[in-house]
Amino acid sequence: MKLPMFYVDDVIRRALAEDINYIDVSTAYVIDEDAVSEAYFIAKAPGVLCGLDVALRVFEMTDPTFKATVCKHDGDRIEKGDPIAEFSGRTAALLGCERTALNLLQHMSGVATATARAVALTEGSKTTIAETRKTLPGLRALQKYAVVCGGGRNHRYNLSDAAMLKDNHIDAGGGIAKTVALLRERAGHTVKIEVETRNMDEVREAVEAGADIIMLDNMTTEQMREAVEFIGDSALTEASGNITDERIREISAIGVDIISIGALTHSVTAMDISMRIKL
Repeated sequence: MKLPMFYVDDVIRRALAEDINYIDVSTAYVIDEDAVSEAYFIAKAPGVLCGLDVALRVFEMTDPTFKATVCKHDGDRIEKGDPIAEFSGRTAALLGCERTALNLLQHMSGVATATARAVALTEGSKTTIAETRKTLPGLRALQKYAVVCGGGRNHRYNLSDAAMLKDNHIDAGGGIAKTVALLRERAGHTVKIEVETRNMDEVREAVEAGADIIMLDNMTTEQMREAVEFIGDSALTEASGNITDERIREISAIGVDIISIGALTHSVTAMDISMRIKL
């Protein structure tokens, strides 16, 4: 999986405009314009690397002389002290872009690392891990790419990808049967329908309505077990809401197809990675 560069470049341009504005005061008055330095990224904590190409692209966009040698690749597991990449370029560009490059690299690696931890907890089951649409504005594709690097699979990218009838849709639309029927009548033939359910009564309604995917939202493990047994092969099952590391293993053991976790993107801890100028 490769990220489209027009999207990456747009993210970087907006980030640099936000951070540098019109001048890097700390650098412009101290570093000679022609000065050149060598630098490197180094891991300060273990995890799964993600976003290296994005981070290096930050420097490429601001310095045509920039050159890099990659030591690790996206999806690689890294340990504390591992060199990630070595590079050279104009000193002013390296210093001015450092924070933007690291912000992207650390965040994407944090998402990949959290995803890999969740995926490991499903070992031995058929369950896959996915993120949700609870992504940071403007960074959705980067975050979803990071989930894949961590071994997860992507949920829908946006509201156009699939129909997800959540509680408010169902309540406002007149119930599960009515809203699913309207969608079947009006939506295109490629649109899948997912229905959020809160109890067994709604699970039964969703099955009878012919939902493609049934979300088991904020249910206990025992409620999920009953729902999975009832649904059988009639629809895919997705567990969501109040998902913790402790619950992932027990939920995957009951045969749920997908566990979706908003925390993979909306509140993940950035991975500790540093940039160092070589002396």
